[in-house]
This record gives sequence, C-alpha cells and structure tokens, in this order.
Amino acid sequence: MITLAPLLDALLGAGPIARTVESLRSADVADVAVAPGARAALVAALQAASGPSGMPRSLLVGTATSREAEDLVAALSAMIPAESVGLFPSWETLPHERLSPRSDTVGTRLAVLRRLAHPDPDDTTYGPLRVVVAPIRAVLQPIAKGLGDLKPVALRAGDTAPLEQVVEALAAAAYHRTDLVEKRGEFAVRGGILDVFPPTEDHPVRVEFWGDEVEEIRWFKVADQRSLEIAEHGLWAPPCRELLLTDQVRERADALANQLPGARDMLHKIAAGIAVEGMESLAPALLEGMETILDVLPRDAAVTLVDPERVRTRAHDLVATSQEFLEAGWANAASGNAVPIDLQEVLGSSSYWSMAQLREHAAMIGLPWWDLSPFDVDVETGADAVRSGTESAPTYRGDTEAAVADLAQWLRDDWKVAVVTDGPGSAKRIAEVLAGAGLATRLESPLGTLDTGVVHVTSARLGRGFLVPDARLAVVTEADLTGTASVTGGSTKDMRRMPSKRRNQVDPLQLRPGDHVVHEQHGVGKFVEMMQRTVQGATREYLVIEYAPSKRGHPGDRLFVPTDQLDQVTRYVGGEQPTLNKLGGSDWQATKSRAKRHVKQIAAELIQLYSARMATTGHSFAPDTPWQRELEDAFAYIETPDQLSTIDEVKEDMERSVPMDRLVCGDVGYGKTEIAVRAAFKAIQDGKQVAVLVPTTLLVQQHLQTFSERYAQFPVTVRALSRFQSDKEAKAVVEGLADGSIDLVIGTHRLLSKEVRFKDLGLVVIDEEQRFGVEHKEQLKSMRTAVDVLAMSATPIPRTLEMAVTGIREMSTLATPPEERHPVLTYVGAYDEKQVTAAIRRELLREGQVFLVHNKVQTIEKAASRIRELVPEARVATAHGKMGEGRLEQVVLDFWDRKFDVLVCTTIVETGLDISNANTLIVERADRLGLSQLHQLRGRVGRGRERAYSYFLYPPEAPLTETAHDRLQTIASHTDLGAGMQVAMKDLEIRGAGNLLGGEQSGHIAGVGFDLYVRLVGEAVASFKGETDEQLGEIKIELPVDAHLPHDYVPGERLRLEAYKKLATVVDEAGLAEIEAELVDRYGTPPEPVRNLLEVARLRTVARAAGIGDIGVQGTFVRFGPLELRESQTLRLQRLYKGSIVKPALSQILVPRPMTAPVAGQPLRDKEVLAWAASLIKAVVMDNVGEAAQAAAGARSGTR
Repeated sequence: MITLAPLLDALLGAGPIARTVESLRSADVADVAVAPGARAALVAALQAASGPSGMPRSLLVGTATSREAEDLVAALSAMIPAESVGLFPSWETLPHERLSPRSDTVGTRLAVLRRLAHPDPDDTTYGPLRVVVAPIRAVLQPIAKGLGDLKPVALRAGDTAPLEQVVEALAAAAYHRTDLVEKRGEFAVRGGILDVFPPTEDHPVRVEFWGDEVEEIRWFKVADQRSLEIAEHGLWAPPCRELLLTDQVRERADALANQLPGARDMLHKIAAGIAVEGMESLAPALLEGMETILDVLPRDAAVTLVDPERVRTRAHDLVATSQEFLEAGWANAASGNAVPIDLQEVLGSSSYWSMAQLREHAAMIGLPWWDLSPFDVDVETGADAVRSGTESAPTYRGDTEAAVADLAQWLRDDWKVAVVTDGPGSAKRIAEVLAGAGLATRLESPLGTLDTGVVHVTSARLGRGFLVPDARLAVVTEADLTGTASVTGGSTKDMRRMPSKRRNQVDPLQLRPGDHVVHEQHGVGKFVEMMQRTVQGATREYLVIEYAPSKRGHPGDRLFVPTDQLDQVTRYVGGEQPTLNKLGGSDWQATKSRAKRHVKQIAAELIQLYSARMATTGHSFAPDTPWQRELEDAFAYIETPDQLSTIDEVKEDMERSVPMDRLVCGDVGYGKTEIAVRAAFKAIQDGKQVAVLVPTTLLVQQHLQTFSERYAQFPVTVRALSRFQSDKEAKAVVEGLADGSIDLVIGTHRLLSKEVRFKDLGLVVIDEEQRFGVEHKEQLKSMRTAVDVLAMSATPIPRTLEMAVTGIREMSTLATPPEERHPVLTYVGAYDEKQVTAAIRRELLREGQVFLVHNKVQTIEKAASRIRELVPEARVATAHGKMGEGRLEQVVLDFWDRKFDVLVCTTIVETGLDISNANTLIVERADRLGLSQLHQLRGRVGRGRERAYSYFLYPPEAPLTETAHDRLQTIASHTDLGAGMQVAMKDLEIRGAGNLLGGEQSGHIAGVGFDLYVRLVGEAVASFKGETDEQLGEIKIELPVDAHLPHDYVPGERLRLEAYKKLATVVDEAGLAEIEAELVDRYGTPPEPVRNLLEVARLRTVARAAGIGDIGVQGTFVRFGPLELRESQTLRLQRLYKGSIVKPALSQILVPRPMTAPVAGQPLRDKEVLAWAASLIKAVVMDNVGEAAQAAAGARSGTR
C-alpha cells in the first residue's frame, strides 16, 4: 500500500529536489549530498521523474549491507508501488565455501533477474521492475550468464499441462522431490495433486489436476498440510539453484575433474547429474561465462550508490575476507580436512570484482553512476557535485517538550509537517500527545494531501526523518522522536510475515526397520516392516513387530498389529538398548504393573500440589481494558498464532478465581517475553503488583528496557532490583514495593529474600525457569499460594515437563518460529587459528558481533590478546564469572551497545543473553560441554535475520570421548529452529533418563519407554481427579471389510503410518470428520477401501462408548464382548436379532451373521456389515429407541 504518495508529490514540487532530479537527468557521473533520512525519498523522486527517453529510468541502488537494502526497500514501498521495487539479495555464503546459498535467496535473485530480462506485462507481481536494491556484495559477485532466461515453472487454473512434464520441469529446476513438502524448494506428487514450495513464497502451493488440466491452485500450511485460500497468481516457481545440471555443465565437470584436485569428488557427482551441496562455487569454471548485475539492467538504467564511503570500505573488506577464507581453507586442508574450491588457478580471476573494475565496466556499457553521500559537497570546485537541499531532522531522544516546540514553530512558519511512525499504535499515541500539547493534528493512513498548519501523523517504515528548508517541508519519524531507531539494537522487526499455525502438527511416525517400539499390551519389540495381507477377500495393512523368541535358538516371535490399533503403539524413548519382551510372557505385565504402582505414588504427590492450588481462591482479574488493547496494538511484530492462543489462555487463567500456574515453553527467541508483557499489564490494570524473576543481571537490564519501552506511554512504574544497584537505590525500590508505589519489579534471586515485602502482589513471572533451584521454588511457594504464576522456559527440566505433560500445570507451547529465522549453520571440527580469524572477519563484514567461548578463567586474557593479534581491527573484550559484578555487567552492557565486536567469555553467556546482533559463536573446547549447554549456547546466536554460524571446536591433538562425540553429533544434526524439545528428549536418551527424574523413576522409564510412562502418569492423575475411569485397552474389529490406504492414494510409508495413527486415536464424530476433510484435502477423493477405513474408525468410536473391546466373526456368528446385558436388553436382543446366543459366563453375545437375503444370500461385507454392527450396539447396548425401531423394521423386511 502506498501510504506516503502525497509526500512524493510535495518533494517533486519542491524546488531543491526538482533541481537535483533535473541536473542528474543529463549527468553521467554525479556526487549528490543528501541527508541519510531523505535517500529513499530522493530515489523514489528519481524513479518517478522520467529519464531521457521519456520513460521512467530503472535504477540499481547499491547499499553497504543487506539490512540497509531491506530497510530501503521498505521505505521505497511506502512511496512508489511495491511491485516495481525488487530486492536482489547476496549469497549468505562466500563463493568458495562448500555450502550452497539457501533456496529462498536463490529464488529471490532469479525472480529479480527474470523480471529484468523478461517481465510479464500482464501481471504486476511479475511485471517490469523500476528499482532494484542490492547490497554491494551482490553487485560485486559475478553471476552466470543467461540466468534471466531460465523459465520459471508457471501454472494457472485452467491451463493444460501433463503432470509428468511439470514434474520433470521442477526436477530440472533443482526442486527436490519428497513425500511431504516442508521446506522451500521441495515438491511432492500424490495422484493428481502436486504440492510445491517455491522459494519466493511464504506458503507452499497445492495444484490439483483433472487429467491434464489444472483445476485449482491453493496455498497450504506446512504445519498441518491443510489448504488455505485460492492462490490468485497460480504457481510461479523459479529455479532453486543458480547452477543447473545441463548436458554441457556435466561434460565440463567431467573434463575439469583432473584440473581441480580439491573438488574432484564434487565434479564427479556433478558429471553424473547429482546436485551437490556447494556446487554453485564451481559455477565460474563450469559455465560459459559470468557477468555482473550491471549487464542485465535495461539500457536506460542508472547506478546509484547510497553512502559511497561505507560501500567502498565494505567492498574492500569483502575481497580481503574472501581471500582470507581461501587461505584458511588451504591451511585447514593441510591438516587433512576438505580442500577449498580455488578457481584462481583455472580462471586466473578472483571471485569478487573490485569497485574500480565495476566503475570502469559501468562507464564502458554507458550506465550513469550517481553517489548519494551524507557529506556536503563543494559545488564550486567539484564539476559533478550536486546539493539536494535536504537536512537531517533533529533527534529528540524522548524529549517531548523540545519536539512539540519545534513542531509548533514549523507550523507557525507555514511548513508542511509529517510525523511518520513504525506502527499504528504509536501513531495514535503520538497524535494524542501532540493534540494534548495544543497542536492541530490529523491521524491518517494512507497520508492525505499535505496541508500547512496541521501535523499529519501516519505510519510507514521510513527509518530517519529529514527537512527541506527551502521548500518548508519537515518529515519527522518515530526514531527521531524517541531516539531509539530500530537501527541501534539489532531488530527482528522485519519478521513481519505471518507464520503458519502449528497446532495439530503433521508429525509422521517415522519408523525405520530395527527401531524399538512399545505395544501397550505386549511390551517392547522391534519394528520390522509394514505389510498388506488379504484374508477372505478383505485387504488390511499390518505393522509387523518382532519380539524375543519363546524358545532359545528359535527366530523371534512376530506380532501383526492391524493399523486400526496403532494407538497401542508408540516409539520407545528411554535407555540405550532395551531388552525385547516375550510375546505372552509375564515379564511385560510385571514391568508395567511395577511402573503403574510407582506412578500412582507420584500422581498422589502431584495431586496434593494440584488440589492445594485448586482449593485456594486467588484474585480473578477483570476483562481487557481499552488500554490493554492499545498496548497490544503497539506491538511492532505480527504475533504468531501460537503466541495469540497462548496469550488468550493466560488471560483466561487470570480471569478465573483459581490461581494460575502455567508453563510457557518456546525455543529461544520465540516471543515469550511479549506474553509476559501483556499478562503483567493486565495485572497492573487491576491495581496489583507484578514481580518478574530472572536468573541473571543482564536479563534484568534487558527486561527493564523491554518493559519500560512497551509501557512508556502508560502511567506504570517499572523498577529493577539487582545486585548492581547501590544500597540506597535498592532500599528505595524495596520501600516502593512495600507502599505500593511500584507496579512492576524485575529482579534476580534477591526478590526472594526476606527483606522484600509486597503491598499487593498479583502475578509472578519466572523467566528461564530451569535456572531456579528447588530452594528458590520453595521460597516462591511460601510467597504465593494465592498468586498467579507464569513460568517461561526454552528447555524445560524433565520434572517440569512431566508436571506439565500430565496436566498438573497448564502448559502452552510456542512452536512457531518467527518466519524469517534461519537454522544456525553448525560446524563441528578441530580448532584452527586461520578458520577462527576468517570467521570473525566474516562477522565483522556484516557489522555483526562474535561470542568466543573460552572456558578457563586463568587463560582467558591470553586468549583475548591472541584474538587481538589475529584480527587487529576487532574490538575485543573479556567477560567471566570471577570479575567484579559491576565490571562484568558493564562489559556485557557495552557489548550489547555494540562497543565491542568480540566477547571472549566463559559459559556465563549460555543463559538468557539476548543480543540479536551477535551472529557467530565460536566454542573452543566444545567436547567438555553438556548437550543442553551446547544448545543454549547456540541459541545465543541467530536471533536476528542474518544467517548465524556456530563453530564447535575441539583440540586437534586430543581424542574425543564417546559421550562428547555423541553430543557433538546430536548438536550438528538438530540445527532446525525449535529443536530445543528434541534436544531435551535426546538428552534423556544420552544420559539415560535416570539422574533426571531421580533414580527410582529412571528404571521405570527405561522399562516402559518415556511416552507410555508419561501416559501412565497422566491416567493415574486423571483417575485421582476422578475425571475418567480406566481407559479401555485395545478394540479389536475383525469383520470382512476391505479397509486400507492404497499405495497409489497415500504414497510413502511414513505418511500412511501418520494417517493410520490419526484414525486409530480418533474418539468422536467431529474428530473423524476432521480427518476425512484432511484426507480429501491432501490426497484427493478417497477410494472405496479408504471410505471403509473411515467407517471402521466410526464403529470403533461407537464400540468405545459402549465399552465393547472385541467384535469379530466366529463361524456363522458375529461375536461381541465383553458385555453384561440387563434382562430387558437380552429380551430386546432376542426379539430383534433372532437366534442370538448370550453367554454370561464369557461376557459375550453371539449374533447370527447378517445376510443379503434370508435364503441363499451372501454374508454382508464392507460398509454394510459395519453399519449393521453399529446399529446393533446402539439398539441393544446403548438403549437407542430409534435404532431399535429401525432394526425391527429391518428384521421384518427379511435382511438381518
């Protein structure tokens, strides 16, 4: 939406800007002095004014960093149509690393190149581009010739295209075929349904074919694989690699294999047509020639550099770092690691161009080159110098009076004034403040005509403001007013894309042959395979599980589990190698009953806690106030659906009279703090006090800043209480808490000390709950039976997890990462100085910061001085627990304020350091650390939107222990976001669950497996609460029904397992309808066997409600059991189903098999027999009069 169009009109009408545009029209080289805030405005004005041919000029705008490029695109989109602005990102990998750039980076780049070479005039989304914004790294890196001519795979509803051709085209465009689409650049085919995740889209696309015709194209969610609305643009899938394996490329790879010894293995694979990680780095050698982005621009284009001094420095560093990485790679190779890809010898050219080469090239192909510099230029002596007449807006740093005075002065002098904020919430707030100060204000979005005499308040992402004194125009932004631009702290504000909801997540039961599984009735076995068997013409699918042999020396016994009983089977998580149980042996029953007995004791303890909480009446908070809504509107990000539902759950709990006890689990950086901010505000609205308890003093500082910023516009008093305050300050805080003048206090363990008394405490928020020991929790208990508690944790300790899983405490999980976060690239290897140097340099290139973990206080200063020698330009500081508290705090705060680039520290950083600008982590002795420590450490980086790197290094000379090797392997394989839970589970496995849940429990967990154990605790707790009776065990249905999922309907074993598991656990009609809708959506119209399968599930729900566990054919009868019939029910059975036999001793009834006709009929099959069985249960056992009448009518008409 173009919110600031009138501003652009005002600029073009302003003398100085119009003159600047005019003088640039004919200039081939120019140096323009322009205020930093006005750059976007000037670029938009240049684009809007027409070039020499009368057509608007295309502009290539180069910035120093990727972040600046993204911010510039956001600002431009507020002034000119967003479709005409494109971002050309750079690879996040260096050209000779053995890593491929991410597919979404490549997709975005190729989409831009395609639109430059062949714009689609009928479609604005893929139409011509007017402005291309690129970080200098992307401009200097050569690209393969002809990338713009690569055709994307494009489909629209109504097109005709054979599915096989589309699949071939996607495979040729380097899309990866899977059975379930989860990541960008993947596709899956099921029958006539094609799922594709184009790298440029936020959601994947589902294309439904009818024969060769495209019937419809919809978006769908990755999490639960369900369709969303129709995709208007259809499918537009650019290739996912910048190097496609054509025949020519494969031939060249074959020829080059002997010239490049380091890349021989890669070249052989490429020659065989296999795409390898990092093959893009070989592109210059494999392709016919390279060009720069300048060569693909339209002929009437111009090149504009923003802040040319910084761009030049950046370009120089880039070429140097690239060279350095290459040398580090060779040094690393000398010690036996992989050889880097060095094309210098083959091509004689380096991987990046230099600025001088680029300028020469631009002059040669006739592209004008304009520099937009923040420094003033000398118009008299400089032939190419142009002044734009813009100045930076004054910064007020929160000084409202000065801002109001300036605005009032401008209004008196007949200026046109606009105030632009980042979000609508703050726009409203600022408009109220200005109106309160007596200024005429108009709140509007988008901006209307700019009039004098009134302050226009609107929202758009501009960054900084500017003034054009000659034209009497002032633009002031939120950053100028508050002084905290989103530039100072690394911001995640740009993660504005709506993530998809991760509720009923598709998590296929991935069983590989040899995995251990637990069957609730038969114990621990080994999964062998899935197989189909046909009995009496009915095909069913079975899971084959192998148990211990019943006789020594014999093969193991096998159990065939019908897929409708999959709810009995779980994967085994527990000890290392469990022993297999014997089928029908007593050992499993003994293990299970021992565990059950023990679980009952635990449940009783847990219940005491729970009932104590339920019996207390706390404060029930009032519903939301208008202020609450205002606070929530001012949140600068888009909440993830998980966040929204968690916030609602928390508020509901607070509005009840029972005290809240809720645990919020979410991986590092998933937005837990915002939930606390809102809950605390709700409590304060009711006049209660809030205590926020955090483990470290740095977190106190960070939370203090977050809470103060979010509450800035409201009359809320926020104070911190930590060891770093002087006694006088601390005393003032303690007094304020006692007399009620402080609403919210953030503090460390000190909050729990005896001296702290609250006047009226309403809510306690505990952050990083796993860091507080048992004693702290006891102190907390004394402080709060009637107080609401909100605990937050990224890797919950198993005890907490257990209480949460079993329903003693409510638990919410945040499982949705902010959409823009990327997994951390994890490198595990031997320590090497060149590599460390190169890693630090690469981070400095993107203006980031580095954590270097050195866990020995004695030698930490030595390590820091070594880093200073290796990277002289880096500012290095040290931090460790033996420093004075104040000193430590100061160092960390300075690091947070970006006064240092490298923090050499001990593992004190592992908890709660939230520095989103630090994106490289180097751990020196990673073999000495525990798994959750490694995960927590890695969670310190990758909190911004840059790709993060973590290096876990170990000394090359010392051998690794087995456990260290396991841990490093786990951390290297679980790199996805939100892997906290997997790592916690894996920790259970590696340590054996023993020392986590106490020695006694560990044995039981190893015996029955973690899942079943948790389930047993859950059931025991429920029965104590009196909520449910003992659950029925398995339900067996053995009727002549052809019920299974055909392979051509649901391909792939893990997807079939997932569908079977869902059907087996269904409990009611609504759940069944939901599953049916999902099957239709994901796989198309179900064939007959699948419909029968749904009916079997329906019969199971009826049987479960009636308490029946066994329905099967027995000779000419159908057996139902266990059943205790009343006399009236027996009579009804005899009357409706003639010839039925009741066996009270066996708790069974036998009913004659239903036939298609009384004489010479065939037995009923499939749906009919299932419907008959359901109707019998309802009529006889469940006393359903309607069903009984129908059955009676059926009996009279002759079919039984």
